[in-house]
Amino acid sequence: MTRRISIFLGILFIMLLGSSNILASEVLTLEESIKIALENSLSIYSAKEEIKAKEFEELSTKADFFPKLSTSYTYTHLDNDTVNNAKYTTYPYPSFSPREVSPLDTNSYQFNITATQPLFTGWRLTISREIASLGVDTAKIQKETAIQDLVLNVKAAYFGILKAEKLEKVAKQEVEQLEANLGVSQAFYDEGIIAKNDLLQTEVQMAQARQNLIKATNGVEIVKSLFNKLLRRGLNQGVNIKDILDYYPIKVLLDQCMEKAKQNRPEIKEVSLNVMAAEKAVDLNKSSYYPYVTLIGNYQRETDDILLDSAPEKDPDNWTIQLKGEWIFWEWRKKRHDVAAARAKLAKANYILKEIKDNIQLEVKEAYLSLREAEKNIQVAKKAVAQAEENFRMNEERYKQQVATSTDVLDALTLLTQARTNYFNALSEHNIAWARLERAMGIGYNG
Repeated sequence: MTRRISIFLGILFIMLLGSSNILASEVLTLEESIKIALENSLSIYSAKEEIKAKEFEELSTKADFFPKLSTSYTYTHLDNDTVNNAKYTTYPYPSFSPREVSPLDTNSYQFNITATQPLFTGWRLTISREIASLGVDTAKIQKETAIQDLVLNVKAAYFGILKAEKLEKVAKQEVEQLEANLGVSQAFYDEGIIAKNDLLQTEVQMAQARQNLIKATNGVEIVKSLFNKLLRRGLNQGVNIKDILDYYPIKVLLDQCMEKAKQNRPEIKEVSLNVMAAEKAVDLNKSSYYPYVTLIGNYQRETDDILLDSAPEKDPDNWTIQLKGEWIFWEWRKKRHDVAAARAKLAKANYILKEIKDNIQLEVKEAYLSLREAEKNIQVAKKAVAQAEENFRMNEERYKQQVATSTDVLDALTLLTQARTNYFNALSEHNIAWARLERAMGIGYNG
């Protein structure tokens, strides 16, 4: 029995190990990474809730068009002095007899139901609904902005991982090549061919290379943690992504990029809606110039019984219908000041729109120039890598034949490491610059 349990546990362990290896070896593409980030992003969740809030606010403004119903129940108690004085109070008209108040009138119970229907408000209700509708559209555009920002961040982190891994590989190559050179130098020193300081120089360079490798390895971990944060995964979760760090010619003109930015940037759309809302706010303040007309219907029942019962000979019910017109025609120029303030806010919104457009044009140009700069650097760096590799090979062979010094080899290796680093930096900058240019044009995500 014990043997069977051991076999079963062993099989289970192998299965779990295999499944964990499968999960660890899962390769994420850039598209899959973006999808996961969008599904888990708290900023996107927040934007969705903002849309819901604005939609409910719009429904709230629509409700103002319909009748409002209200009810009240009132209890009134009069003290004895008030009642006694009321018994002997006469109206100023001699044709009426003195009014007597029953002791029962000291307790009065009143129930009311009122219906209020606005008929004319100077278009205030209509304008308020239109402003609320613009708020919904603005919230949707803000969600689009959040999506494009997140997509850009994911792309930058994705290519940042690829760059860090390439630089780590360069650091490892440097260590390996120094180890090989150190072996040759040690053999030369043991045979008395080179001096001690030549060997020490190689050892010092080796120590520096190992420190650079440690730094490069930590850099990989940092960018992977940032990547996991954007995807809302565990910071220490393994990251294995598809290597797409390469150069692809991108044929776009600056004028085309700027035109696309004018058409697609969500920030321009959002501020344009703010301008429209400011225009509506001016009209909303102008609505106070007009009178308000309201239809009011009221039912009232008043008795001296807490349950509102009454004697058969009494009629406690009362119905009224009112057509109320109200016009506040003088408030010491308050209305004029409110309208002037709304117009000032409209002018401010227009200035902000112009400034946003200017900033976006500058952003597009900067991203475009960065893209072109990276393209040129890639070609230069690629050629430099080939030259540096040949230079290092020649110096290494000459050193083995003792027609070059260890300093020549170390200098050649430093140049090779720098050339490789520059090449991968240029590749990464090219891909990230294109992602930024897409974001600047407002076409960073088409999902």
